[in-house]
Amino acid sequence: MSEHQSTYEPKSAFERWLDSRLPIVRFSADLMSFPTPRNLNYWYTFGGILAFCLMVQIITGIVLAMHYDTSSHGAFMSVQREIMRDVNFGWLIRGLHANGASMFFLAVYLHILRGIYYGSYKAPREVLWWLGCVIYVLMMATAFMGYVLPWGQMSFWGAKVITNLLGAFPVVGGTITTLLWGGFSVGGPTLNRFFSLHYLLPFVIAGVVALHIWALHVPGNNNPTGVEVKGKQDTVPFHPYYTVKDLFAIMVFVILFAAVVFFIPDAFEKVDNNIEANPLVTPPHIVPEWYLLPFYAILRAIPDKLSGVLALAGAIGMLFILPFLDQNKVKSMRYRPAARLYFFIWIAFCLILGWCGSQEPQGTVIPGPAGPVIIDYGINSVTWLARVSTAYYFAYFLIITPLLAMTEKTLPVPDSLFTPVLAKSAAPAE
Repeated sequence: MSEHQSTYEPKSAFERWLDSRLPIVRFSADLMSFPTPRNLNYWYTFGGILAFCLMVQIITGIVLAMHYDTSSHGAFMSVQREIMRDVNFGWLIRGLHANGASMFFLAVYLHILRGIYYGSYKAPREVLWWLGCVIYVLMMATAFMGYVLPWGQMSFWGAKVITNLLGAFPVVGGTITTLLWGGFSVGGPTLNRFFSLHYLLPFVIAGVVALHIWALHVPGNNNPTGVEVKGKQDTVPFHPYYTVKDLFAIMVFVILFAAVVFFIPDAFEKVDNNIEANPLVTPPHIVPEWYLLPFYAILRAIPDKLSGVLALAGAIGMLFILPFLDQNKVKSMRYRPAARLYFFIWIAFCLILGWCGSQEPQGTVIPGPAGPVIIDYGINSVTWLARVSTAYYFAYFLIITPLLAMTEKTLPVPDSLFTPVLAKSAAPAE
């Protein structure tokens, strides 16, 4: 793939002049003509969807920053009154930005799962995978800091709980926490710091995305079979074949996005966050956004504070070391039935962790005909379920994946992309 030669030829004097000084048109043309495996399915359209999500977040974030008050006394009202009521279409811009974070994470989780299923982290694409993991970590940091900015009850206490976790690290923990707070407690200086970082990080993400695309175009795309391309018969130009496919997928995604923004704009918002932050009143249940719930469950499953923080960091770190853990030469789980089974079990346990993270330790309140009925799951049942799920989460990476790489009997893998793609069409008609 890295041997792809440019086919761009300047047609006018201006194009020749520009191409000799800043070959941006040549670069764009090369991207469009880049040879791409001909068998990519719709699971490979999430790269374009994520680029669309990042663009939406940056544009809406810039507009919201124009009207946001970074003081602890004015932040809440600047969001709830000025942006939502006084700014023209402010409700729409905030709805796009707030729900866009959830849609962004939905797309990135599907993108990651596709990469694991088809073995996109294996050689020669390790750097591509690591850059994607860096983007994911930056997204989590950006989302957390953005969640604090409305300065509601859940925002304030969420910031207090999460930043206090840094204090678990010996020697440097207290210093880092104080530096992040800008004082000795969460307050106005904390809000200013979080706003600055939340505004900056999306542009950092955009820079890493550019590196991610660059790393993609060196070895080229992986594909559902995991077989590397062996010639022009295995590829088609990116445009128009995949630009049209990506645009169709983006339009379907936009329909889902619009349905959330216009019909259920508060679906992902916590009720307590519509109450202004009060340091003297603690919400009954402090819980992060849905896309962080599995990690929150891992944190709560371990009684020791430092061990919980290390487990949380380790859960993310597993993604970074995955290329070293899976040494099986067969990339795609299409030809690895045992790996596929354990992978889907891992997804199930991740969903269970998300559910555990959303539960109150004391129990769950369910409305009944005679009033609220408290179903007490008990701290032990929810906690132990989270512990079992956490154990499988780490066992999948550290035990199951390396063992399968050495012992699994894989199915026959096609010799080339050309064979599985065109075999059906080449068969004689009956």
